[in-house]
Amino acid sequence: MISAARKLLTIIGLIAVIGIIIAFTVVPTVIDKTSNRVLGDAGAAPSETTLALHQSLLIADLHADTALWLRPLNDDSDYGHVDLPRMAQGNMALQVFTTVTKSPRGQNYERNASDAPDNITLLAILQRWPPETFGSLFERARYQARRIVTEATHNPQLNLILNQADLHALQMARRRGSTVMGAIIGTEGSHALDGDLDNIDRLYDEGFRMMSLQHFFDNRLGGSLHGESQGGLTPFGVDAVKRMLARHIAIDVSHSSEAVVRDVLEIVQGPIIVSHTGFKGHCDQPRNISDETMAMIAEQGGLIGVGFWDGAICETSIAAVAEAIRYGIDHFGLEHIALGSDWDGTIDSPIDASQLAHLTQALVDIGLSDAEIRAVMGENTLRFFSRALPEA
Repeated sequence: MISAARKLLTIIGLIAVIGIIIAFTVVPTVIDKTSNRVLGDAGAAPSETTLALHQSLLIADLHADTALWLRPLNDDSDYGHVDLPRMAQGNMALQVFTTVTKSPRGQNYERNASDAPDNITLLAILQRWPPETFGSLFERARYQARRIVTEATHNPQLNLILNQADLHALQMARRRGSTVMGAIIGTEGSHALDGDLDNIDRLYDEGFRMMSLQHFFDNRLGGSLHGESQGGLTPFGVDAVKRMLARHIAIDVSHSSEAVVRDVLEIVQGPIIVSHTGFKGHCDQPRNISDETMAMIAEQGGLIGVGFWDGAICETSIAAVAEAIRYGIDHFGLEHIALGSDWDGTIDSPIDASQLAHLTQALVDIGLSDAEIRAVMGENTLRFFSRALPEA
């Protein structure tokens, strides 16, 4: 009986060990593969003329959550949306990498409670993040940022962009034919501050140069577009915005309530970013703020990144991305429209970073000129950051 009991315990132990190994090695990859799919209509293959135009572009994207996932940035992966080899294949010059620190389970675009159970905690554990990230949103942001910084430190193909001089050097290198790429680090919601204004300075020191204020839920700074209050900036939020401005950190109002957006515009009195979005008049979804508020952003010189997923543009197709870009140009002005894919943000995208020439072809097909294509594919973004970043 004792021997049989020991055998049973041994078998149970082995099963438990195998289960743990699977949980920490297989499950994160399965979650990534099923959350960040290349799915939908990629449109027509680019012509030789379009490919020649595409290779001459300076391409920039305002929003990718790639640092959230386990796959190495330098690997040419066959799943997900972004890595350095695919960025190079797509002729990308600049990617803004955002850090996701909290995402409520059952997240939706209508309403999410601030205290809803969090998806990122379990993902952090499964991906073997440092223990300090399990209970601190600030540490989660810092950990993801350090993944980007480490890659830029050890890989000459990637430059961390911290100031105007860095960005100018990147553009000059690209124009000389270099394939070097740039990375700017941002937050996906300022709940990453953990309620401490001094964490703005600490994140700045870690390399952050763009901060969004909300994500799927209200936080200490104010209301989310998908939260319960729909409120504006709180006193803490006002102080946070002013501190960000003082540090030359670009302010991103993606996911913010319309009341927050208007409060921010009143304080900033200048350009802000909507890093990944659609247009209400083009796609009437709760993910998109009103055209009236979007016009106020454009009037103050803001930059609007057009997303690649159906929640923002109503279809999973490259034609829908192009149509949304055309809508943005027609209603808010060419100089305010950019790319904001939301790659690796648990979305289905019709293309990954290697397939950006398909978007160039779609823009050609809807009649955009070469100059208009250059602007929306990257030059508007580069111009924005050439002014918004610290000088040195």
